Amino acid sequence: MKCDIRDLGLAEQGKLRIEWAGNTMPVLRSIRQRFEKEKPLKGVRLSACLHVTTETANLMKALKAGGADVVLCASNPLSTQDDVAASLVKHDRIPVFAIKGEDNATYYEHIRAALAHFPMLTMDDGADLVSSLQFIAVGKLDGLHPSVRKWHDSLSERDRKRLVEGVIGGTEETTTGVIRLKAMEKDGVLSIPVVAVNDAQTKHLFDNRYGTGQSTIDGIIRATNFLMAGSTVVVCGYGWCGRGVATRARGAGANVIVTEVDPLRALEATMDGYRVMPILDAAPIGDLFITVTGDMHVIDAPHLRKMKDGAIVCNSGHFDVEINLKALKKMAKKVRAIRPFVEEYTLKNGRRIFVLGEGRLVNLAAAEGHPACVMDMSFANQALMAEYMYRNAARLEKKVYGVPREIDAEIARLKLASMGVAIDTLTREQKKYLTSWEMGT
Repeated sequence: MKCDIRDLGLAEQGKLRIEWAGNTMPVLRSIRQRFEKEKPLKGVRLSACLHVTTETANLMKALKAGGADVVLCASNPLSTQDDVAASLVKHDRIPVFAIKGEDNATYYEHIRAALAHFPMLTMDDGADLVSSLQFIAVGKLDGLHPSVRKWHDSLSERDRKRLVEGVIGGTEETTTGVIRLKAMEKDGVLSIPVVAVNDAQTKHLFDNRYGTGQSTIDGIIRATNFLMAGSTVVVCGYGWCGRGVATRARGAGANVIVTEVDPLRALEATMDGYRVMPILDAAPIGDLFITVTGDMHVIDAPHLRKMKDGAIVCNSGHFDVEINLKALKKMAKKVRAIRPFVEEYTLKNGRRIFVLGEGRLVNLAAAEGHPACVMDMSFANQALMAEYMYRNAARLEKKVYGVPREIDAEIARLKLASMGVAIDTLTREQKKYLTSWEMGT
């Protein structure tokens, strides 16, 4: 079996950690049990480009149980858990192409390996896999990474056609990926239907807020041993991820400042009790800066110049573009790794700025990512939407879809049941009242 991982000898350690995560993923476990009986994905080639973590491993096992022929590659060079990759290869016979700390060339070699599976369904976290397919579909081959382009050019005409026409749909896990996909749809270049799993309420209301909130603070503390209490923490962005990070930082005793470009979110942050100001004003007073926007150069050269000596900057948005590291390197006279996942940039005036996790997702680079309990819902969405797309491929248009309300609600119901929480149901009279225009009084 073809694969590219760090060390197969790590498999036993990974197996135990995957099992531990699975203990708190009851919704996905129930889906896996049904999949084992019904085989709804039998014969489906599925290529997944996701963070290779214990939670993802449980998703891969569920998809394989459903009959899917699965290949997995990493969606981030620093998020791979090497023991998990080894266990999936050895114990589950799932081809994995992921090594923690892989360079950019290796990263795209692994994307190429996932494409070489000639997938019928794709599963993305950041849209790197489907973006490569879209470049091929619209003939913009210059947009491909050179290694992917070289492989594509080596294919026969028959296989090039098979690569593009064989994909019936995909799913997308994160905000940044959904933004990219909606841009493709707007430009008329999206060649397959894609479900924005990120936009499911059981995903973004929980994974983004509680998962990102807790795991971001976890990654920062693991990397730095930073004391939140009494510090000034600047959270750049007040979407669901930003709300979660701000809440957890304040809960740990930090004085939280929020920066925003959206007036509604800025107003909400203000009403939630945070100080809100432009990032240029926050730059000289912040001790710790956390970006969670999905945009580029949120922390740029003018902000970096104003930061105090010892300021820490990190990112919990998907890509490593939120902090302008190229500008910081130009400003620095010396750069050194001072401890794992911490680089010290000494500026020409002697001030030091510390960057965590190379500006990549700090919660996955320096910690373990979201708790399995919250990923249970996100990956339940992924599994069910893979089934949904395969069953409904013939009637789906080439656009971005949301998760159907009934599936979202069913996942919430299953999660509540696993937690021992019961809720009320509407009576026949109440249902009639809510659906009638004649019963207004």
